[in-house]
Amino acid sequence: MAEIKVPELAESITEGTIAQWLKQPGDTVAKGEFIVELETDKVNVEVISEEAGVVQELLFSEGDTVEVGQVIAVVGEGTGSATNSPVEADPAEADAPVKSVEEAPTAKAPVVQVETSSTDRTIASPAARKLAREKGIDLQAVSPVDPMGRVRVQDVSAHSTAPKQAAPVAKAASAPVEDDGRTTREKMSRRRQTIASRLLEVRQSTAMLTTFNEIDMTNVMALRSRKKDQFFEQNDVRLGFMSFFTKAVVAALKKYPYVNSQLDGDYIVKNNFYDIGIAVSTEGGLVVPIVRDADRKNFAEIEANIGQLAGKARDNKLSLSDMSGGSFTITNGGVFGSLMSTPILNGTQVGILGMHTIQKRPIAVGNEVEIRPMMYIALSYDHRVIDGKDSVGFLKTVKELLENPEDLLLNS
Repeated sequence: MAEIKVPELAESITEGTIAQWLKQPGDTVAKGEFIVELETDKVNVEVISEEAGVVQELLFSEGDTVEVGQVIAVVGEGTGSATNSPVEADPAEADAPVKSVEEAPTAKAPVVQVETSSTDRTIASPAARKLAREKGIDLQAVSPVDPMGRVRVQDVSAHSTAPKQAAPVAKAASAPVEDDGRTTREKMSRRRQTIASRLLEVRQSTAMLTTFNEIDMTNVMALRSRKKDQFFEQNDVRLGFMSFFTKAVVAALKKYPYVNSQLDGDYIVKNNFYDIGIAVSTEGGLVVPIVRDADRKNFAEIEANIGQLAGKARDNKLSLSDMSGGSFTITNGGVFGSLMSTPILNGTQVGILGMHTIQKRPIAVGNEVEIRPMMYIALSYDHRVIDGKDSVGFLKTVKELLENPEDLLLNS
């Protein structure tokens, strides 16, 4: 008998959600074969079985939250069946009390049953269907709490004890709320719920402030324009602004090491490495893959690394190792047209740089007014670690290096 446990996921990730069971009770599983897919706020992880055998029991349902180290399934010896085939249950178990995890299958019923009738496509566990039949409840009328829409025993029980609408008039009164098109209720995905929880936690547990500056992008844009074709021919990767900003950030972090640190209880841990997180927007939410050892990479290597990570993010192929252990983060709201924002700190980091859209504005140059391409930049930081002097100095360093890109090349 072998227990399937939630593996160590990544730094700061302590729980996940059962996104999909790839095996059901009675299915044969080979050693090293995937048995379940877990969803975290960062990536989806497929968990393997360390032993060959037959799936004996699933201790949680799809949509349930599970913690690292928790046993979620049991694999043992026996004769299995093909994946997703009906499972024969012991008749004595069919009428046994239903566990809170409600994964006790009824006799001769698939673990997850989907009605193919055009009038009923409700997904529900066998235990939930059995209880619904006993109580005469239409499963279509049950509102599941599962974000994936699966009806469980708890949902049926809650529906049966909820106050009933005595007259058709009540239904008629509530119908326009759903049918008039004025509102649409959408269940937050597990990832979005976790992202929201983490962001709120950062706001509540840090003394976060934001300071601003602006950069005249004239020289960087001119240099990029002159060198982009040659750069592409030599490196087979396009020269963007992110490599300039990454290099400027690394130089500024070396000058102001507390910005490259994190808090550990009463200790400030200054990082002597420069793993820079680059925020990437995906359909599932914002993710932050890491450019490792950015101080040791040249412009072409940084651009290639960012391109690879962004592609993996869009294809939902990022691994946990791609996103763990960053020391500082850069986020670029400018790609969406943001003129100014206050980015929120990422995890245990104490600093994050926000880039914004480049906008031509009249600027005093000497005694003259000129139209220049300007960008606002923002540094959000934890004031418990970083004082105003370091935060302002950090931004000023980034500004000066980008306005004089030759100095940036010398510092990289």
